Amino acid sequence: MSDTKKICELCKLPVETQGFKLKTKDGEKVFCCEGCKSIYRMLHEDQILPKSK
Repeated sequence: MSDTKKICELCKLPVETQGFKLKTKDGEKVFCCEGCKSIYRMLHEDQILPKSK
């Protein structure tokens, strides 16, 4: 079992829930909240992969 804590890609706070993920050209990014995910998406929109159907 892994004891490593995930850190928010934007604000660097610990990620407490698994619901805020985003697939990018550099791999999957995790966020602590929907706000951080949305801001990251706006700042890096050219790196975001389209949602698969």
